[in-house]
Amino acid sequence: MPNNASTEKRLRQTKVRTERNKSIKSAMKTQIKKVLQSAAAGDVATAESEYKAAAKKIDRAGAKKVIHLNKAARAKSRLQRAIKAAKNPAA
Repeated sequence: MPNNASTEKRLRQTKVRTERNKSIKSAMKTQIKKVLQSAAAGDVATAESEYKAAAKKIDRAGAKKVIHLNKAARAKSRLQRAIKAAKNPAA
């Protein structure tokens, strides 16, 4: 437990930020799953529309430092690769 007012305030701030970050990260992961499910089902049009929303959430999370910028770039790259594979299943 905090022993003075300033540490109590820091604890309150940390709890608020943790919940906010958790919400942002959860929404991002949900959107990523939607893209991957659409791509796996072969529904390229839906996957591409879901990708636009996912890219926005991923970029927002990276900008707010919820995730590292390199992780954001890697996630978007992997989603694009999944969509490309769904477009051309023979290759």
